[in-house]
Amino acid sequence: MQTETVTQPDKRQARKMSLMRRAITQWDIQLMIIPGFLLVLIFSYLPMYGVLTAFMDYDLFKGMLHSPWVGTKHFAMFFHSPDFWRIMRNTICISLLKLIVIFPAPIFLALVLNEVQSIFFKRVFQTISYLPHFLSWVIVAGFVGSMLSVDNGSVNILLQKLNITGEPINWLSVPEYFWAIIIGTNLWKDIGFSSIVYLAAIAGIDPHLYESAAIDGASRFKQIFTITLPSLMPIIMIFLILSIGNVLNAGFDDLYLLSTNPIVRDVSEVIDTYVYRVGIQTSRYSYATAVGLFKAVLSVGLLTTANALARRFGHSLW
Repeated sequence: MQTETVTQPDKRQARKMSLMRRAITQWDIQLMIIPGFLLVLIFSYLPMYGVLTAFMDYDLFKGMLHSPWVGTKHFAMFFHSPDFWRIMRNTICISLLKLIVIFPAPIFLALVLNEVQSIFFKRVFQTISYLPHFLSWVIVAGFVGSMLSVDNGSVNILLQKLNITGEPINWLSVPEYFWAIIIGTNLWKDIGFSSIVYLAAIAGIDPHLYESAAIDGASRFKQIFTITLPSLMPIIMIFLILSIGNVLNAGFDDLYLLSTNPIVRDVSEVIDTYVYRVGIQTSRYSYATAVGLFKAVLSVGLLTTANALARRFGHSLW
């Protein structure tokens, strides 16, 4: 026991010297890190100074040095706002729907494409499914709005031709349909691109595992559950942890561009759009910062909790 206490500082010192020696011998590689480090420092950490405006009545003309401190006044205003529970409900429900519907979809698509034998068909389908990801949300919103339009919208025309509906429906003005439209649009836009990581992970699986399973009589369907999915589990867990940490990031571009009608605001407004509409457009900068900081703190807590739970299964980010 005494020997361990004596040698422990020596081990730490040796480890530090090893790191320093490695940094010195790799000085040219270490220099390449400096631009990235400076970018993160300047654009990610230095702007955090602005978080202080959440605790003051910030005046644009007085600046941060002369604006009065008000403590947690703006947080209390948000918690007691009549919009608080509606915004939290929309944020959590839309995020959970995206997590439940959109998160497993790329995994399923990657598994299906991996089973396709035709290389030509696989490449064509991959290209078609990837393309929507590279379209701006402005273009996607215009495309969706055109399809769902009351006047000459392709969806309404199809439903009327099939005698499913008698009159055209203004889809983007019906609150009951809005969440389904948002989830469907996000699924169509991102499913192909998100499957790239899983397809790359599947390509890295040792093919001898499949050959051994086939010799043992395992079907292709059984090989998916016994080989493919267990091999993908570390990547799936990492993305799941990050998705849980982003539960309060229900999105901004899609919701803001598709909720142009005030009628659907009760089901479309989330924290991000609320910060923009109430905080930025009305110049309530301190209030907007307080709401954004509240979301950030909760997101960090969710990420930490998800990582702690995942660690019990042997998968974690840190």
